[in-house]
Amino acid sequence: MTRTMVMRCDETAVSVVIAASGSSERMGGGIKKEFLPLPGGKTVLAQAAEPFLSLRNLAFLVITLPQQNYDFFALEAEKALFTSAQIRCAVSKPHTFFIAFVPGGETRQESVRKALEFLAEQSVSGLVLVHDGARPFVSGKVIRAVIAAADKYGAAAPVIPSVDTLKQLGAGDDAGTMTAHFDRSSIRAVQTPQGFRFQPFYEAHRKAAADGKACTDDTEIWARSESPVAAVEGSIDNIKITYPKDLGVVPANQPETPGCQDFPQFRTGLGYDRHRLIMGRKLVLGGVELPFEKGEDGHSDGDVLFHAVSDALLGASGLGDIGSCFPPEDPQWKDADSADLLKRVWKDVRGAGWRLVNLDCVVLLEKPKMLPFRDKIRRSIAQTLETDPETVFVKAKTGEKTGEVGRGEIVEAWVVCLLEKKQGEVTV
Repeated sequence: MTRTMVMRCDETAVSVVIAASGSSERMGGGIKKEFLPLPGGKTVLAQAAEPFLSLRNLAFLVITLPQQNYDFFALEAEKALFTSAQIRCAVSKPHTFFIAFVPGGETRQESVRKALEFLAEQSVSGLVLVHDGARPFVSGKVIRAVIAAADKYGAAAPVIPSVDTLKQLGAGDDAGTMTAHFDRSSIRAVQTPQGFRFQPFYEAHRKAAADGKACTDDTEIWARSESPVAAVEGSIDNIKITYPKDLGVVPANQPETPGCQDFPQFRTGLGYDRHRLIMGRKLVLGGVELPFEKGEDGHSDGDVLFHAVSDALLGASGLGDIGSCFPPEDPQWKDADSADLLKRVWKDVRGAGWRLVNLDCVVLLEKPKMLPFRDKIRRSIAQTLETDPETVFVKAKTGEKTGEVGRGEIVEAWVVCLLEKKQGEVTV
């Protein structure tokens, strides 16, 4: 599958490893449990992968498969994934992530390490999430919590309280007897996805392999060579499919995933900018130069209206803000044309699947009067965004001779936008 990369501003890249290379012996029937259908028609694997498509900064989705008969399993895995309309829709359009299948190893630990080796060959950075291919009901809330904690602490995993009281059985002469009694109030069951900073996690896996150390899960591998793993709240719905009876268990609050054409998503964005007015600079608003003795003081051309429009679009789409995309300390943006900056922003926003519903702008300026230029400014904004002028409106207000605006010292712009995206048009 091809990948179309889109610039992201101020985001930590996330790669996802879905471990699906086990034998599924406890399921019986000779079919991998990840390829079996759930109520509703999607397979376990498709349902497990879907929630990660909503990550705006997803770079790789890597699925480990059995090494023996790998070619067969790769074909079956692709069929299983494409039972999801959301996945089919996401990969049929320009997208920011790459899907790959990787042969696993004899153990889950070895399979995850092979997936990390593949990612290292792609020079990935940022965070990596490791998720069980047999956990189809993980929520976006849990995923976001793991990402936030891993980004802050280096590693994180979701946990839930243990329902049963756990005991440790003895060995040798103590075999068959309980030798350790644990306080259930401090015991937690760990779930996936488990999140880690990629490079130290990769090195921890390599070290465990070199030492011949077998660990029960990835948090143990991290903790042995790095630091404690942060715990975040998991979910009792995030069950792992293990036995045939589990296939009929669908959490009551599990939402149906609509197809590509169903239920559009709407988001609003608020943009704001202000600049001082000084002698010797041009006064440019929305790409239109107004005749006046003063103009905006700024690192670029100072067009407060285009800047506010850019911030509104970036905010609504969740792609950052104008300061992180075009840092004022960066000399390449010195005296830059704000129309060009807005075009760059709009290209990213559209690349993420969004379209503009409408844009409402307010400019606070004492002098000169904007009314004679309003329609020209509207058309300029619409032309820059390649949209209908009817979707753009511009209003002007004065400071009534009070404050910095009223004294003619500054110009301000406020912009509100509404964006729409079809539910299936998910980028990471």
